[in-house]
Amino acid sequence: MAGLKDKRGFIDKDRLDLSERQAVEYWMKKWGVTRDQLTAAHRKVGRLIKDIGAELGKKR
Repeated sequence: MAGLKDKRGFIDKDRLDLSERQAVEYWMKKWGVTRDQLTAAHRKVGRLIKDIGAELGKKR
C-alpha cells in the first residue's frame, strides 16, 4: 500500500482516519488548520483527503 511513512509503517494517503494521531497531525500541519476544522470537514464530506481538502479550500 502506498502512503505516508511514519514510525509504525504507512498511513493511507487517500483517506483520513481520525483515530490515527500522526495522520491527523500531518494534515493539520500541511493545511495549517486546527483539529476542530479538520474534524468538522471530515464529518461533513467524508474521509477522502481530496474531499476534505476541497471543503477546507486547500490543495492536497
